[in-house]
Amino acid sequence: MEKFAFVTGGVGQIGKAICQRLACQGYQVIFTYRDSESSNQRAEELLASLPGVGHQGMQVDITDVAGYERAVDDLVKSIGHLDLLVNCAGTTQFVAPEDLDGLDEGLIDRIFQVNVRAAITSVRLLAPLLNRAPGGGCIVNISSIAARTAIGSNIAYCASKAAMDNLTLSLARALGPSIRVFSVSPGLADTDFVKGVDTSWRDEQCEKTPLKRLVNPEEVANAVVLATEGLTFSTGTIIPVDGGRPLN
Repeated sequence: MEKFAFVTGGVGQIGKAICQRLACQGYQVIFTYRDSESSNQRAEELLASLPGVGHQGMQVDITDVAGYERAVDDLVKSIGHLDLLVNCAGTTQFVAPEDLDGLDEGLIDRIFQVNVRAAITSVRLLAPLLNRAPGGGCIVNISSIAARTAIGSNIAYCASKAAMDNLTLSLARALGPSIRVFSVSPGLADTDFVKGVDTSWRDEQCEKTPLKRLVNPEEVANAVVLATEGLTFSTGTIIPVDGGRPLN
């Protein structure tokens, strides 16, 4: 039986690692990406890197509900079920917590549109396919340690990830028993975005983490596979991949 996974934000570094790990597990992967020169190139590179056949890149703005609905309608015609939805798409930018003027309404709206509203839209559109999955479907929301610590790139980002964890609990109640729902909650990830911030701040986060380093995207991807294929009698569960950072 073919296995299908749908990953939003597939061309980011964490999304890419998740797509590659799932393809190695035998999934046919469909991932979303936005229309830009850099995203188009990364999508082509990602497709070329995935083992197996049948993978698809879906160029769509997931905050454009009408466009997203049309894209999913086309997908429904091509596959009979969906085993896994990974809500990985996210956005943020660094704004100091005390800089309330720097956290303007446009940025706040964008963060919640991408990080929260689009995830809900994805679930709404894809739940019918997940319900048809042999043995039940699974949703994994990529959250963040910021949901728990309230330490992150900005206040709105932290709040959006707390909303994602709460959404996981609500969806687990609403969609069981046919669909299981998880959050994977990474600590600060070793991505190009993080490498662009102040080195002393990044080093401080490593020092405050018991395992003394940042999480890498492949470790986040491993947690997605664990939730999907290993934790078959769990739902509404938040899986930390944070090196023990909340202990300090």
